[in-house]
Amino acid sequence: MKQVLAFGDSNTWGLIPGTTPYERYPWGVRWTSILQEKRKDVRVIEEGLCGRTTIFEDELRPGRKGINSLSVLLESHYPIDSAIIMLGTNDCKSFYNVSANTIGKGIEKCLDVLEEYVKPENILLISPINLGADVWKPEKDPEFDKRSVETSKKLKDVYKRIADKKGVKFLAASDYVDPSDIDNEHMDVNSHRVFADVVNDNLNI
Repeated sequence: MKQVLAFGDSNTWGLIPGTTPYERYPWGVRWTSILQEKRKDVRVIEEGLCGRTTIFEDELRPGRKGINSLSVLLESHYPIDSAIIMLGTNDCKSFYNVSANTIGKGIEKCLDVLEEYVKPENILLISPINLGADVWKPEKDPEFDKRSVETSKKLKDVYKRIADKKGVKFLAASDYVDPSDIDNEHMDVNSHRVFADVVNDNLNI
């Protein structure tokens, strides 16, 4: 059976918007599990982690620097026939204070690691959903600010250029789904369902 690695952050993990402490959508609701149910011919390896970035270290939560764990996961689950990578939302946090182009450099480094194990044409790079306009408010996620919202909107074009250069497939999540109004950051149940269909249509395996 062929294996697909889904490497991402809380929207890959399946965080339920507005839950504290974080709660996870169950199997059959989060998009990775829906994808698995659609593709009986493959095994979808769910590797989502809340707070995960491309190359930035979260001083409050260890182990969130995606590039550090990527090669270990690829070796652990070897062989990987196809990979999905969707990161960048957490890189927009005000703590990191970086531009969309800098985030793009981070995702490109992650792609360099992926391409050591997976053919470029079998990698699907996904630019994440846009952050909602009020995500930075105290009742939502004050780790972001107004600049974070604008940075998130620029990731689509940055990632598309990188995908073209690297020869990987590209998909913009923001073309199909929006964050929940509850927290302006995470997908709701319907968005997970829609997103699973879109990913399935674009998966090269």
